[in-house]
Amino acid sequence: MKAIIITKYGSPDVLELQEIAKPKPKDNEVLIKIYATTVTTSGSFMRRGVPFIARLFTALENQI
Repeated sequence: MKAIIITKYGSPDVLELQEIAKPKPKDNEVLIKIYATTVTTSGSFMRRGVPFIARLFTALENQI
């Protein structure tokens, strides 16, 4: 399946379209197919790590 991958903070240039393995749900999980999503200002701030405190809420490495 295709996925947008982000591995560091930055502009939209850090987004990468990659082919990844389809996840397999565990016994107590379900797999949900997403048809559409949104792009918001808050998502842009989180991707850029702005304000710096926002980096506490993401799983990305803190890169300066």
